[in-house]
Amino acid sequence: MQVTDFYVSAPGKAILHGEHAVVHGKVALAVSLNLRTYLRLKATTSGKVCINLPNIDTFLSWDLSQLKQLVTYFHGKRDEVQRLDAELVRRLREFIGVTNGNLDTCSMATLSFLYLYLSLFGSGELPSLTLTVWSELPTGAGLGSSAAYSVCLAAALLCASGAIPPPLKEWEHTARWCQEELELINSWAFQGEMIIHGNPSGVDNAVGTWGGMLRFLAGKIIPLSRVPLLRILLTNTKVPRSTKVLVAGVKDKINKFPSIMVPVLDSVDAISCTCEKVLSEMTCEPITGEHYNILEELIDINQHHLNVMGVGHPALDRLCQVTLAKGLHSKLTGAGGGGCGITLLRPETDSLIVQSTVQELKDCGFDCWETSIGGPGVQLLHLKGSTTSNGRIFLQGVLTSCTFQSLHFSLLPEERN
Repeated sequence: MQVTDFYVSAPGKAILHGEHAVVHGKVALAVSLNLRTYLRLKATTSGKVCINLPNIDTFLSWDLSQLKQLVTYFHGKRDEVQRLDAELVRRLREFIGVTNGNLDTCSMATLSFLYLYLSLFGSGELPSLTLTVWSELPTGAGLGSSAAYSVCLAAALLCASGAIPPPLKEWEHTARWCQEELELINSWAFQGEMIIHGNPSGVDNAVGTWGGMLRFLAGKIIPLSRVPLLRILLTNTKVPRSTKVLVAGVKDKINKFPSIMVPVLDSVDAISCTCEKVLSEMTCEPITGEHYNILEELIDINQHHLNVMGVGHPALDRLCQVTLAKGLHSKLTGAGGGGCGITLLRPETDSLIVQSTVQELKDCGFDCWETSIGGPGVQLLHLKGSTTSNGRIFLQGVLTSCTFQSLHFSLLPEERN
């Protein structure tokens, strides 16, 4: 089977409001991050399938004859998403030499790739190709790194298999697929996430697919049609934490003090809904300082609520103190107990203020990036002369230079949630 070259990217994600409350039936808002994962699929004539993961200095290669032995029984359709094939997963785990329950980063990335590759090409001739993946997303920080990887895999392999057409015109730098095609990409990306996480919510891969902002309530994910692009600082405190332990702690507190904690959850729900309303207004009328005032107040209130839930941490308190001293407003994003926080930047925020804030946060031992939320989901990009949306990676068919600060060649895993 002859395939052509493809270059795709997908964003990471952050929770704007509603973390932990969403577990108890409240609204959460998830937004795309303008920190992206990039994938290059290159057709070859080597008779091999190769995957290159520069973040972990890994290059793996298999002869097509080896892989064909794994799909002799397989008769799936590449334009239909089947239930996760437990037998294929079992065979692949044996194939890569991982039969116990624990998978390291390389094994998870490899297993997810091989599963999607064989599922999409297994009913026909297996193509020879090389896949290279790199990312701006830090790992293990709850920022959707594994989902961005899975979305890129799904989009590139679906295109290469002919299940969806490449939407890019010759004169375009980037292009997006139609709704039906995005739904197919998202469904296959969810398969990859199931291999990595076991029982994912589906939020991360949905954000990676559609971008912008998604409303998540009681298992239902609704992409919002329009949201403003907001500047933020994203800070990783690098404090490790267990999502499972934190979720259990919130549940215990609710059971112990229901008359106190249930109103807190209701308030967080109201914060998410109010934020959604304000952001919607900002897309259809002139943006004012009052819009930003409300967004900042909501951030402050929600951060206090999260501390009441018991998912704060001294490192996150320090983040809020440093930014508030600069007139900026921050909250944790994700599970809490460490991890990451986001800081809203107004359009008029002076660049010197931003630079000094970033430096102070780095002096605290944190990683910090200036980025944005609300950007596009998975995209197909032109291979020649392509540039990322922030202009920091330049390609002429291959990665030729990385000039920006704090580049992270990273993939997996994020916390199991």
